[in-house]
Amino acid sequence: MASIARTIRPFACRALAQKPSSPACCTAPAFRFPRGTRGFSQSPLSQLKKFTESHEWIELADGSKTAKIGITAYAANSLGDVVFVELPEAELEVGAGEPVGAVESVKSASDVLSPVAGKVIRGNAVLEDNAKTINASPEGEGWIAEIEVADPAELESLLDEAAYKETIDA
Repeated sequence: MASIARTIRPFACRALAQKPSSPACCTAPAFRFPRGTRGFSQSPLSQLKKFTESHEWIELADGSKTAKIGITAYAANSLGDVVFVELPEAELEVGAGEPVGAVESVKSASDVLSPVAGKVIRGNAVLEDNAKTINASPEGEGWIAEIEVADPAELESLLDEAAYKETIDA
């Protein structure tokens, strides 16, 4: 055992003495727009993404009444490794605040609540075989359900990204 420690010690000392590389998130982009100019603009309704205080998100598709629902990255990190996702049945009518599915992790289980009223079009079949997609991409490929929104005006009462971030930072 001591001979193994003597063999590994020089490599470990060199590894610990090296300066850690800077994280990619902190590097400056190669190109920036000059201050005061705008990049490409989008309609406020195209890809409208809103959040709830119970850590769900909803994203309205461009020019449509269909939206995808999922849990936020904060919720996915809090849950830990997701092991099972209960998906809703197609044609299920849900009201705002009603369960549209559930997520089970090694730590706990949690209902996924619909932010608005509507009718479920389909659940995300990818999650049936690979529940960990929620951990890898909770606000992208890890969506839970796609619904037809009954009243798009309901989205106005939900939080935008900045307001949601304030609730999790508080």
